[in-house]
This record gives sequence, C-alpha cells and structure tokens, in this order.
Amino acid sequence: MGLSEILTEYGGMYLQALLTTWKLTAISFSLGFVLAILITILRVSPVKPLRVFGDFYVQVFRNIAGISLLIFLYYAFPYLGILLSEQTCVLIAVTLIGSAFGSENFMTGVNTIGVGQIEAARSLGLTFTQMIRLVIIPQALRSAVLPMTNLLIAIMLTTALGSQVPLDPHELTGIVAYVTTRNSTAGLAAFILAALGYVGTALVIGYFGNRLDKKVRILR
Repeated sequence: MGLSEILTEYGGMYLQALLTTWKLTAISFSLGFVLAILITILRVSPVKPLRVFGDFYVQVFRNIAGISLLIFLYYAFPYLGILLSEQTCVLIAVTLIGSAFGSENFMTGVNTIGVGQIEAARSLGLTFTQMIRLVIIPQALRSAVLPMTNLLIAIMLTTALGSQVPLDPHELTGIVAYVTTRNSTAGLAAFILAALGYVGTALVIGYFGNRLDKKVRILR
C-alpha cells in the first residue's frame, strides 16, 4: 500500500490527526508556559518554602517519564474516584512535564540578568513583585525565546503520548497505529506521512521562533 493509496483512503483521518496534534500542542504549551512562569517566580522568591516547592516541582516532573505519568493519570486515578477523559490526561501529562522544562529555560534567562540591575531596582524601592514584573520576567522571556521554541517542538512530539490511550480523534502517532492495524501492507508509508506532519510543523515553529528571537534578543 503506497502513499497515494493511504492518502486516498485515510487522508481525511490524517488531516484530522494533524489538527488534533496541533490542538494538543497549543493547549499544552499555553498552559505549560503560564505554569512555568509561576514556578519560576516561586524559585526566585525570597520565601524559602516557596523556593523549595518550586525546585521540588521541577525535579519531579523533569525526571518522570511521560508515559508513566500518563498511565498514572489514566489508569490509577479512577481507583481514587477521579475520572478524567483521555484528552485531559494527555494534556495534564504534557503540560506538567513541559512546565518543568520551561521553568528551567526561564531560570537560565533569569541568571543572565546582571546583579547590578537587581541592586538598582532595590535602590529605587521596588518591591519583589515589581522587580518580577518590570525587571526579571521581561528579560527572562526575551532570553528564553529559542529554548522555548525548542520546548514547543518537544511538546508537539510529546503529544504522541495520546497514542497510548484510546484518544478520539487520533493524533499523528495514534493514526499510524490505527492504519497499520487495519492494513498490514501500509507499513512504512503510514509512518512517513505522520513523520512529514511532525517535521513540517517543527520546521514552521523553528522558522518563526528564530525570527522572533532576532527581534527581541538582548544584545550584550
């Protein structure tokens, strides 16, 4: 079964799978982006328990396998009386892991801020909240454009976790499993179509990420 035959028979499903992948990616990245900023604020907070919690959060979700987290959410939570849909489980798993890596990216940006700027902000009487809002976060965001671009691509690939639960509609990896189980002759062609979707999306993300980085990059 060649590419043209797969497109003829399953083309609509591949398109739907691509759109589902984009949807999962957009939602997970948006939620993870906001959560990463909040966790980063905790990690630079003058309150020690908040710093400890922020660091603990990052260490846990940065070092846990995505599939393990998904299995826990989808198969273990029902025993606790918590029922979540397949899509919600995927979104939570990808968001938690993405936010941990996102916080590390932002911390790298925070560490590029000169001590003199922090001291100047304090001498002006700025509160911690004001320093976060006016000095730290704006510069951290500008310094983290390329790392966050890479994270967006990684999150897009991580949505393949959806293939491990009965997600409907399928995402790109799930549609490959669907096609190959129903037509054993699809073989490599089914994977190639999904790979083209991933690669094409990653190239577009990388292109716009590089353009944005050139516009907002801090020259030192």
